[in-house]
Amino acid sequence: MDIPHPIIGSYPVRTGNAVRPLVDGAPAFRRIGEVIDRARHSVWLTVAFYTPDFRMPDGRGSLFDVLDRAVARGLDVRVIFWRPNPECPWGSKGSTFEGTPADHDLLQTRGSTFRARWDRAHGHYLHHQKSWLIDAGQPSEVAFVGGINLTARATGAPGHAEGHRHDAYVEVIGPAATDVHHNFVQRWNEATERTLDDGRRGHDAGDQLVFPTRLSDPRGKSVVQIQRNVHAGRYADGRASPGGAPYNIADGERTIFDQYLLAIGAAKEAIYIENQAIPIPPVADAIEEALKRGVEVVILVPAQPEPHVREARCDPSRRLLFDRVGSLGRYERFSLVGIAAMNGEGARRDIYVHGKIMLVDDEWATVGSCNLHSNSLSGHTEMNASIWDATVVRPLRCELLSEHLGQDTGHLDAREALQLYRVIAQQNRRKREVGDPDWQGIAFSLDPAAYGE
Repeated sequence: MDIPHPIIGSYPVRTGNAVRPLVDGAPAFRRIGEVIDRARHSVWLTVAFYTPDFRMPDGRGSLFDVLDRAVARGLDVRVIFWRPNPECPWGSKGSTFEGTPADHDLLQTRGSTFRARWDRAHGHYLHHQKSWLIDAGQPSEVAFVGGINLTARATGAPGHAEGHRHDAYVEVIGPAATDVHHNFVQRWNEATERTLDDGRRGHDAGDQLVFPTRLSDPRGKSVVQIQRNVHAGRYADGRASPGGAPYNIADGERTIFDQYLLAIGAAKEAIYIENQAIPIPPVADAIEEALKRGVEVVILVPAQPEPHVREARCDPSRRLLFDRVGSLGRYERFSLVGIAAMNGEGARRDIYVHGKIMLVDDEWATVGSCNLHSNSLSGHTEMNASIWDATVVRPLRCELLSEHLGQDTGHLDAREALQLYRVIAQQNRRKREVGDPDWQGIAFSLDPAAYGE
């Protein structure tokens, strides 16, 4: 493999996987719903953000409707919900299901009997993983790893209606799904609130899961490594996943961060990134070195960042973050871009980019929950799936660029495709500046030196 991988981590590189990227919420949740409908044994998921307005596609109803039906069919249904600490700025804003008395009353009123545990992260950080595991350890096992939250605005379709978000999941079947299984067991067994009356539901504190002891059978040809960022002190049981080696998880893990740097450092032709955050200085430094090597780089971010990003822009202690991204704009081969779709009134409205994707040289990709800001890379609990398979990565690149550029790039190599991306995004920016909504696609260039102003 031309793109190296982290050597030390919880999970090894696995061969023999079937992989399917799922771009945007509606296709992703439709596929997840289909797999749950066919499940024979279990449905396990890890939840970061949730709002009551979330609905699964095709009339499947709310999250709890889906889980309650699975329980009624005799399936083992378990959920690990994140419980924010008081100092966490993202908690208690109506976007988490943190096990309040009202949350427990809701489940009681519904008659919901699925098993739930609540888990706190370190300090102000998040348990940010968003994973689904259906039929864990069984021949019908399917895992989903990604970044899409359980909120109404996350359920948009490609092309994007106003107010919807752009995001992704990846479906994994085969040996790498065993590591998603291992992660769930590790977190379930050590969930911080498991001994508290309001920290669990549908079971007692002694209800512990058994770690997987055998790998799931090969189901495809993709090479996959499940990678994580985990803060030190969160978990203690570092027993090996099948075919792997014991890992001292008590000291934390940062294989996603390591993989980002390894992949950028190995890039020869093209780096395509979609992320909710601009890269922190160590990642920006690696990107600059790639640009010096002649690599084409496109980074898709929210055109209108959230208020805390604008506040950070005014903080002198955060100046380096913005200065480093601004300096990348000096390179002709670098593009910072946003996306804006047409609304019903014929005007362009920015689409919020929530994805956490990187593609390198049409050979390697990562999809998951990890942003490129310091919280995700140094404190949050995250999970990504890295994929070494050109037969998966290249079609994913073509799918993403087709959505954003409004044309097929299948006849172009990775470098040529990002060169075209840059040209179209610049043309669309000029049209945006004069109020002309008649664009090619939905991507437009941003000024790296002014991002967040």
